[in-house]
Amino acid sequence: MRALLLLITLLSLPIMAHSQSSSVPVMASGMKTLSFRLRPGQDLKEELDKLVQQEGIEAGAVLTCVGSLTDLTLRLANQEGPSRWQGHFEIVSLVGTLSTGGSHLHLSVSDSTGRTLGGHLLPGCKIYTTAETVVGVLTDVAYTREPDPTFGYRELVVRKKAKPRKK
Repeated sequence: MRALLLLITLLSLPIMAHSQSSSVPVMASGMKTLSFRLRPGQDLKEELDKLVQQEGIEAGAVLTCVGSLTDLTLRLANQEGPSRWQGHFEIVSLVGTLSTGGSHLHLSVSDSTGRTLGGHLLPGCKIYTTAETVVGVLTDVAYTREPDPTFGYRELVVRKKAKPRKK
């Protein structure tokens, strides 16, 4: 029990980032978490988008998601449009960034034979039995998406949040 309390205490402390050997800027942030369960028939992507808007999430990440889907809609690597499947699928991974400035999520699922599919999460992924989800909300940074000249895609930009002025 003491070890669990120590772990919880350590996880709640602010993280200090030191990246002396890297040219990649690193920003530290505190984090709060949101835990919830999506129910049968709900759309995984649409519900995450609603959460981002309702909570005003400027910077977040999916920490975990387990559950199942009946309908599956993904954008596969290097494809323009969506691909769709119907059946029963286990969610084996959902990862990505969340932001009112644009989210970027990847989903992996497996079918009844263990075959795994993955790609960009799109609307049209309907919950079969459950989707137990934990989202981390970063409190000190904000995410935006801006065109990157390398390929022209809108890519992640991380900025430190301005501290509110005291009156």
